[in-house]
Amino acid sequence: MMRQYELVERVQQYKPDVNEALLNKAYVYAMQKHGQQKRASGDPYISHPLEVAAILTDMHLDESTIAVALLHDTIEDTSATRDEIDSLFGEDIGRLVEGLTKIKKLDLVSRKAKQAENLRKLLLAISDDVRVLLVKLADRLHNMRTLGHMPLDKRARISEETMDIYAPLAGRMGMHDMREELEELSFQNLNPEAYETIHQRLADLSEKNADLIKNIENELSDLLGQNGLKDAVVKGRQKKPYSVFRKMQSKSLSFEQLSDVWGFRVIVDLMPECYTALGIIHTRWRVVPGRFKDYISTPKQNDYQSIHTTIVGPARQRIELQIRTRRMHDIAEYGIAAHTLYKDGTHVGASEAGLRQSDAYKGLRTTIESLAEGDNPEEFLEHTKLELFQDQVYCFTPKGKLIALPRGATPIDFAYAVHTNVGDTCVGAKINGRIMPLVTRLANGDEVEIIRSGVQVPPAAWEEIVVTGKARSAIRRATRLAVRKQYSGLGQRILERTFERAGKVFSKDMMKPTVHRLGHKEVEDAIAAVGRGELSSLDVLKAAYPDYQDERVTTRQTLEEGWFNVRSAQGMMFKIPEGQKERLEAEIAAGDAAAAAAHPFRGLGGDIEVRFSPSGAVPGDRIVGIHDGQHSMTVYPIQSPSLSKFDEQPERWIDIRWDLDEANKSRFMARIIVTAINEPGTLATIAQTIGLADVNISILTMIRVAPDFSEMELDLEVWDLRQLSHLLAQLSDLDCVSTVKRVFD
Repeated sequence: MMRQYELVERVQQYKPDVNEALLNKAYVYAMQKHGQQKRASGDPYISHPLEVAAILTDMHLDESTIAVALLHDTIEDTSATRDEIDSLFGEDIGRLVEGLTKIKKLDLVSRKAKQAENLRKLLLAISDDVRVLLVKLADRLHNMRTLGHMPLDKRARISEETMDIYAPLAGRMGMHDMREELEELSFQNLNPEAYETIHQRLADLSEKNADLIKNIENELSDLLGQNGLKDAVVKGRQKKPYSVFRKMQSKSLSFEQLSDVWGFRVIVDLMPECYTALGIIHTRWRVVPGRFKDYISTPKQNDYQSIHTTIVGPARQRIELQIRTRRMHDIAEYGIAAHTLYKDGTHVGASEAGLRQSDAYKGLRTTIESLAEGDNPEEFLEHTKLELFQDQVYCFTPKGKLIALPRGATPIDFAYAVHTNVGDTCVGAKINGRIMPLVTRLANGDEVEIIRSGVQVPPAAWEEIVVTGKARSAIRRATRLAVRKQYSGLGQRILERTFERAGKVFSKDMMKPTVHRLGHKEVEDAIAAVGRGELSSLDVLKAAYPDYQDERVTTRQTLEEGWFNVRSAQGMMFKIPEGQKERLEAEIAAGDAAAAAAHPFRGLGGDIEVRFSPSGAVPGDRIVGIHDGQHSMTVYPIQSPSLSKFDEQPERWIDIRWDLDEANKSRFMARIIVTAINEPGTLATIAQTIGLADVNISILTMIRVAPDFSEMELDLEVWDLRQLSHLLAQLSDLDCVSTVKRVFD
């Protein structure tokens, strides 16, 4: 375990004017507070914050951040309080320690909505002060190094969280060595068999080719030295097991097919020497086409700079080369913390002010601010993983502006990255001067020109093409607005006619005070709901005029122009267009009237049996009837896939609407599927939620679809669509429920 003076000496090596008193006080305070506490390994608990502090000294962080590392578990695990830390160490350190305490409580591997909300809190804490992230990454790295003492299930959960969240965040901050180690440790716990297999293969290969690697290093060093770069350093390194595994998975390759298991770094003093070294190497050995990238002239968003090239080198081996300066190497190694390592010619510790100057941190803050505008938690989670955790390509506008996009991005993503309005009006694209399909995957260095049209509305299908969260969010929003506009016009006409029959005048202004009582936030949403059939125009009328009495009669009578009421023996009311009513009457009259069924439509020139599709339909659904040509009709929700069977038989389609008698209400069947966790009490919780919602279960079928999950198919009896939608929302919020959806036959 590191001693007090050893910690001070580590910081003094890169920051001679270190505040020793602060470090000593933090060391002693943490030691006293953690006392006799033990870790799962049996080691004294204080060993953990000391190791976290040691990791941060390797990154050359300032003494305030090191003090936070020493104190980061005190509020969570000891009797320490925020006020006590503020009084002893200052409010700045107290704020950081409290922020880390809150992050420790976040469960980032859980149900999507909860995971998304916790991830949002983590990112917002990081955007407030990046030192929170650096201490948290060091904390996670030490925990991963000692994960072998934890139970297996906890190891898997922590490793998954590390692989999904913390390793990509380290990469986004340019801390590639830390990202690599976090990925390796996670891979070792998540897929131990694959790790062990690849690790052994790499060890065998390394032993077999040890002389070859040394020869390549020497030959490259000699070549550069003979051409004036005597101080150039060449280092060979073998790829890590997870890097090999990821490449095998993404490219569908076997281990034997991998040709670039080794990589070599050429480190020089000055930037021009990078290009000199490149010219020397390319003159001597043949370059592999398409494998050259210049991240010096176009740095990555995390400040990474280097030249990447692949050559067919000595012994006709394919060799990956990275050429960079020593300063660039420090940035690649330390990431964001490297930006204040050199100041006025002296080597100093990375401070808060220096960290905030980093382009990587500025880019992260901008991305987080845009992500925080997500419409709902699930979209936020999706956008975060798209925006933060992917490798990037760099493209240009015709005016030379650089646009960074996730790998696999399309011209549509590019258009939305320029501006939402550019994306919404995009109809085509020129890539490097040639008109190309909008589904083309962009490559590094592409110049993209967007072709626009003022009358364009982005198709909903674009959502499946794009890869950026911003583009998906904008397309969904535009699609919702287009659909709302379409139904809003229909809804307004329906409301105007309903109000006119009641002797009233409809206006949008008179809906404003009542729109919340109708279950909507905006007037346009309520009007569109009327157009979709989700909201009754009569409900809107009654909300505006509570004293209004509906004087409609429930006999065969015209209710809307061209529509007639028909009633079933159950008391269910439907409306049928006049032309279709006359056709039905003629068909029934020509048929066998004695074959009348138990639930006929009345009000026609005969009787007709009414059935519902197997998965049911409920009031509020947009419905259609399929007539058999004689005595029966089946009612389907308009979403039913079964309707496709009748696409070529338009004469069988009957346009019908709900018009129920409120005095004789009845329940209707709807089918849902719930995927739930296999644990005691799950079925009882779901059944209780359904019962409290005043819904009956008529049939329940359960199937185990995975060791941890079961799928329940339930036929429910509900009053209407509003009640069903409310129930689905309640079930979705249950911790034991993974997914819930309504199904249609």
